[in-house]
Amino acid sequence: MKLVTLALILTLISMLSPAQTPAPSSASKTGIEGVITVAPIHPGPVRPGMQSSAPLANTTLVISDQTGTVAEFATDGQGRFKVSIQPGRYRVIKKEQQKIGHCGPFDVDVTAGQMTKVEWQCDTGMR
Repeated sequence: MKLVTLALILTLISMLSPAQTPAPSSASKTGIEGVITVAPIHPGPVRPGMQSSAPLANTTLVISDQTGTVAEFATDGQGRFKVSIQPGRYRVIKKEQQKIGHCGPFDVDVTAGQMTKVEWQCDTGMR
């Protein structure tokens, strides 16, 4: 009976104690975030009120440094992305380039403890 009571008391104490969660590391807050768009999205001149760009949705891009590929990431449906990587200088390019138009390369410097914010635009090649 005493063991059951002791176990119950220890269980209650552990439930009332604040949970110990590890502090977020600066690495998880280091990387690149932003949005990528494509333009132009239709041929001819842009008329007032006409949309001229669109999000680069659901597309895989590759991050590399002087040693090679470091990471890959995909944009969401709105062309947004967020990727954690170590501090350094990187080049970002679309994984599969089309024969017409291009996307990157984009050069970016990543600083420790910061999410480097970017807005990049890809060229559709449409004129």
